[in-house]
Amino acid sequence: MGAVTDDEVIRKRLLIDGDGAGDDRRINLLVKSFIKWCNSGSQEEGYSQYQRMLSTLSQCEFSMGKTLLVYDMNLREMENYEKIYKEIECSIAGAHEKIAECKKQILQAKRIRKNRQEYDALAKVIQHHPDRHETLKELEALGKELEHLSHIKESVEDKLELRRKQFHVLLSTIHELQQTLENDEKLSEVEEAQDESMETDPKP
Repeated sequence: MGAVTDDEVIRKRLLIDGDGAGDDRRINLLVKSFIKWCNSGSQEEGYSQYQRMLSTLSQCEFSMGKTLLVYDMNLREMENYEKIYKEIECSIAGAHEKIAECKKQILQAKRIRKNRQEYDALAKVIQHHPDRHETLKELEALGKELEHLSHIKESVEDKLELRRKQFHVLLSTIHELQQTLENDEKLSEVEEAQDESMETDPKP
């Protein structure tokens, strides 16, 4: 077998000693007292060892009672810790719900802020434009002006049509006059030719 390490010795002593109150020493002392009591020669020595064993047993019982009390206290502490742990879990769950609700509220606040910014931007744009009443007045004035211009256009078109007809008549007259002049010119040439012919022919 290998050498026993210090850690193993300490581990065994803790297992035997319990909470470290010296239970292993008392047990060893009780065993030694029992051996001495068994090997005692006189009645006085046996009685003395017997008293020591009773004293050691009393100490062991006290230590055992103390250990049981500590054990019960630890159980109660564990129950208390479990209760606190459950309360903490409930608090954490509630905190998560509150965080989720706060996130929703933040998103809603962001949407409201965005809508307000868009509304302010539209309001600024609208303020730079005239109101509906003034716009209707301007449209009415423009309609009247357009109607007046339409009448002027019709009058101008009528005048242009009249001038076109007059120009057409003028062109027709010029053309007729030109034909008349050409005819007169041709007639004059014929007459001149006849006169020349008469002058050249001898008289009978």
